[in-house]
Amino acid sequence: MSDLTERARQLDATHAHTDRRSQFRIPEDVIYLDGNSLGALSTAAAETAADVVSRQWGGQLIRAWNESDWWGAPERVGDTIGALVGAAPGQVVVTDSTSVNLFKVVVAASRMRPGRSTVLTDPDSFPTDLYITRSAADLLGLTVELVPVAEAAGRIAELGSSLALASYSHVDYRTGELWDLEALTRAAHDVGALACWDLCHSAGVVPVGLDDGGADFAIGCGYKYLSGGPGAPSFVYVAQRHLADFDSPLTGWQGHASPFAMSRDYEPAASITRARVGTAPLISLLTLEAALTAFDGLDLQEVRRRSLSLTGFFLECLGALGVDLPLATPREDEHRGSQVSLRHPEAYAVVQALIARGVIGDFREPDIVRLGFAPLYLSHADALAAAEHVAAVLRDKEYERPEFRTRAAVT
Repeated sequence: MSDLTERARQLDATHAHTDRRSQFRIPEDVIYLDGNSLGALSTAAAETAADVVSRQWGGQLIRAWNESDWWGAPERVGDTIGALVGAAPGQVVVTDSTSVNLFKVVVAASRMRPGRSTVLTDPDSFPTDLYITRSAADLLGLTVELVPVAEAAGRIAELGSSLALASYSHVDYRTGELWDLEALTRAAHDVGALACWDLCHSAGVVPVGLDDGGADFAIGCGYKYLSGGPGAPSFVYVAQRHLADFDSPLTGWQGHASPFAMSRDYEPAASITRARVGTAPLISLLTLEAALTAFDGLDLQEVRRRSLSLTGFFLECLGALGVDLPLATPREDEHRGSQVSLRHPEAYAVVQALIARGVIGDFREPDIVRLGFAPLYLSHADALAAAEHVAAVLRDKEYERPEFRTRAAVT
């Protein structure tokens, strides 16, 4: 154990330049391993939320649209996120929810590839992606095929000119497996189709490389690793080469070329602004903007190295402590996002027992203990302590206690 403690100390020293723990408000008695579901609150986010309410809304009133540039926030914050996901300025806007943005993309992609009848997606996608994709396809008369990512390239080649869009998650939300964005995008392009990526579990922890990878579209939320707060608005990426042809099915006034002309006819803005619809939730949007300052001065490649070190060390600790649960997450660095998912038949109860110990993770059906490692505010000492708690819960069978096996309405 002393060897692991010393290793944790050395690794924390090695990665000290990417440590932003002091910028976040995390209870001292908590090891927070659920930042892949809801990111921790940062001091900047808390202070900005209060400022938006009291000074901007309270003092500037409607003048804040100009004096605090509320109007330009969706594109401004979009460019900040764009820098994190490898998108040049002018291609990302923060607006609406992930679900709404995916709907826009599926419809727009089908309009950009007329005559093509199929949308391809992963049966293991986050459920909202499946629901939205199917609902959009039903409206358009398209067929949705559910094909796992590992089999997608082959099926794309078979579908050929009938494929309109391949829509996949960059990181599997349950297992944490990281997929090859560039390779699958290339496969779609080889048959003349488009590719969309859900970045909810990679934005902020993986150097996504949207532009370099040739992606056509991407969507993602602001409240996981970006720590924008519960219900923080989503973002959508439209590659520059597609902006002129991006025909959004939701034509709200804020996507208009001249919104204040109050025209009865819709003319889309020439820029990424055309992906906007209605008035943004400004308190949430500006809170997200403040939260993103935690990344200021950081190289995302270094953040990725810290993430891989944390998850790799956690796996090492589990092994040293005799924990031999089946691993849902790939061990290989190149295939692992920023989480570790373990399998256990009583996974829900295991998670509840860990929470009682101050280790907050979450459960995913049917048997996954999902532990997310947000690298900006987690240390290797945290990873070791968490592994010790996992070992104790399993060794002492704490998960068999009745209070941990009763399902809550929300998990």
